[in-house]
Amino acid sequence: MTMPLRSFAHSVALIKIHIVFVTKYRHPVITGNIEEDIKDLAKSICEKNDCILEEAKADLGTNDHIHLLIDLAPKVSVSKLCNTLKTVTSREVRKRYAKELAPYYWKPVFWKRGFSAISCGGAPLSILKQYIENQGYDD
Repeated sequence: MTMPLRSFAHSVALIKIHIVFVTKYRHPVITGNIEEDIKDLAKSICEKNDCILEEAKADLGTNDHIHLLIDLAPKVSVSKLCNTLKTVTSREVRKRYAKELAPYYWKPVFWKRGFSAISCGGAPLSILKQYIENQGYDD
């Protein structure tokens, strides 16, 4: 099954990014309710940036990180999107769950600095390399 390209004003693209955010000090603070709020907030932020949140799931075993699968618009920087996602979700979660987070955080923090972003989807690298090497030759 091939994934469809998305059309934009002057381009077509298929950019899938797997992002992971970790809680500050890896405290086990992502409950089911917090996970749902993060998903809703992330979906809204993605939509405002012409991106699509395809999947989102926290590790409810350790409760200390969340995975996001995003279809990225070509005009959007991964680092800027991650910064916005982390800033907004941190602020809203801290506001909505102040009592639950108080034993873990006394400063205005929720996420650890940084993030993991890994490109994914599409053809394997070996197929892409072969395709590029064979340009200009008859099939």
